[in-house]
This record gives sequence, C-alpha cells and structure tokens, in this order.
Amino acid sequence: MLTIPDYIAEQDPAIQPRLNTIYDTICAAIPDAEERLSWGMPTFWKGRNIIHFATAKKHIGLYPGPDAVEAFAESLAEYKTSKGAIQLPNNRDLPLQLIADIARWSYETNKK
Repeated sequence: MLTIPDYIAEQDPAIQPRLNTIYDTICAAIPDAEERLSWGMPTFWKGRNIIHFATAKKHIGLYPGPDAVEAFAESLAEYKTSKGAIQLPNNRDLPLQLIADIARWSYETNKK
C-alpha cells in the first residue's frame, strides 16, 4: 500500500521539498490523525477525511473542505480558492502557520 512519503517521492523532485514541508506541518498540527491516500491524494483521516493535499502544475492544492475555506476566508483572501480547495502557488512561500491552523480547525471540526 502506498504511503504519503511514497506519493511525495513520485512527484517532481523540484516540488518534493514543498510537499514534505506541508506534510510535516500537517503531521505536527494533527498528530493523532491517520495517514492514507484517498482519491490518489495524501489524506489525513480521523473517522472521516480531514484534509488532503496534492500537486498541480503551478500550485499545491490543499483540500480542507468548504467549511474550512469559509471559516478562513479572510486569511485566504490572497489565495485562489474554490469550494473546499485552496491553491498554494509554487512561486510563493508556503503559509505554514495558516496550513497548521486550517489542519487543526478541520481536525477539531470534523473528527468522529
């Protein structure tokens, strides 16, 4: 069975450090969540899917769900978002504190 580190290792070497940083940030924020791949994406789970992330051509998608995107709308104003998704452009620094805050909020809101 593939793991999140396996997923990261299969991605473009240039983007792997960013993926590892997101992975480490989410792991630290929600250490009790289970790790798995769901829909081909790294996923953190606790009774249900909590948050996912995945690579795209020019960004990394963070998928905490529509409630989280709405709850953090003000903090996400400078990022492209859609229902349940946040685009983190590859040409900008990662907002690690924001990622951790969203992961913790999603975990507390959605765990079963």
